[in-house]
Amino acid sequence: MEYSTLKPWQEIGETGIIHAKGSLYGRFHTIADPRHAKGKQYSLVTLLTVIFLAKLVGKDKPDEIADWAKNHAKELAELLELKDDKMPSHSTVRRVFHTILDEAEFDRMAQTYSQQEQTGSGKVLSMDGKALRGTRIAGQERSDQVLSLYDGQDQLVLAQAAVDTKENEIVAAPRVLAQVSIAGKVITGDALHTQRAISGMIVERGGHYVWPVKANQPRLYEDIERLFAPDNPKPGFGKISTDFKAATKVNYGHGRLEKRTIQTSSMLNEYLDWPGVGQVYRLERKFDWVRQGNVFKTSCEVEYGISSLSHSQTSPTTVLQARREHWSVETGLHYRRDVTFREDATRMTIGAAGRILATVHNLVIGLIKRAGYSNAAKARRHYDGHIQEAFGLLIAANCPS
Repeated sequence: MEYSTLKPWQEIGETGIIHAKGSLYGRFHTIADPRHAKGKQYSLVTLLTVIFLAKLVGKDKPDEIADWAKNHAKELAELLELKDDKMPSHSTVRRVFHTILDEAEFDRMAQTYSQQEQTGSGKVLSMDGKALRGTRIAGQERSDQVLSLYDGQDQLVLAQAAVDTKENEIVAAPRVLAQVSIAGKVITGDALHTQRAISGMIVERGGHYVWPVKANQPRLYEDIERLFAPDNPKPGFGKISTDFKAATKVNYGHGRLEKRTIQTSSMLNEYLDWPGVGQVYRLERKFDWVRQGNVFKTSCEVEYGISSLSHSQTSPTTVLQARREHWSVETGLHYRRDVTFREDATRMTIGAAGRILATVHNLVIGLIKRAGYSNAAKARRHYDGHIQEAFGLLIAANCPS
């Protein structure tokens, strides 16, 4: 390897591999290895690289990862410039998750990398929690839970925090938000996150929020519902003047026609005791299921909500889009982790192993997005026959540091 040709944005790894500064492979070198040097057969960088490559090619459980590595030992040894082609066993792969990696340090590495990889195109950040069902121990009701802040445009988890058994997402939310620069961003979440303290924190840090309002805020819900109630004036009285704005969006796909109509208003701003309130909204979603050109099923749901976005300076379409983008955390992140990466089916019951596995999946999903794939399963099928390309994702960086 000719190191004299090293570019300013490149650096050399432990085995002599040239990679981009700030690449995920480079970030692996920053993680401390708690093991004693004596008797250590594989470096932590090698172990993590093998695990991530296995994830990229479609192997999920520790035994699958180890078997795949064994079957591709010569190719991996050459690719990673290793001294021999002996690969880690099932138990070694499990130990990486169980005892070798420190959860806090690994999360910091993932957070630094993901925030560096942001393109800046995403204005909406979705906050949502997920139960890690693969961590549940027999006889216990509760599995581990994590709360994430997700950039749906770049498909990156910018921050993630464990939700302790004695708390809920309301308590964990400030910890997650504190890890990310949210100035100029719009934070969305579930009705559980519709809290004065969380809203105030976001506004104080230069961000905005768009929250749904449900029964957990009964007075607020009642006020917004009453504002948007149909105006039926008595004889001799005219209609009440309003500042309502409206927008409609129609989407069709997979045999379903979805029509979303939103109304927004600032008429409650002076009345509501809510940090930074800029407007409230009523969002109606109507779904028509179509078969052979005929509607065979219809449903309708209404959501009320509150936002700090200025009513006079923000179109209702912007609020509508923010609420739609919120669901990218379900379809782009949680669904992929559960279905494509079989997260819930992978038993990880020791320590923080399940939460570390979730972070690994977050990072792999971001790599696949950067490669230009919208279908993670398709990407994994491709990389299964192109291991060197998969390694190329690990040693590259979107924004080399």
